[in-house]
Amino acid sequence: MATSEDDERARESRRILRGIAREIEPGGTGFIAGAAKDARNHFTAADVDPKDGIEYWGTRIGRLLGIAIAVALMLWLAAYLVQGG
Repeated sequence: MATSEDDERARESRRILRGIAREIEPGGTGFIAGAAKDARNHFTAADVDPKDGIEYWGTRIGRLLGIAIAVALMLWLAAYLVQGG
């Protein structure tokens, strides 16, 4: 009984170690590559039905405006802090 539990734990450990090795190997699809892919898919509205043109373009425009506004607010905050508040 204990050996089957040990075997299961060993398989789980090997699976976790393979996942970690895949993330840290050079040229592999690691965390940063996955995050970049997710960001690209988010801003290009890959999760929206492309057949619905209004939803597709509205989503793309809204997401790009959101990032533009966020960048503008960060620049404004940095300028405000540099001036001494």
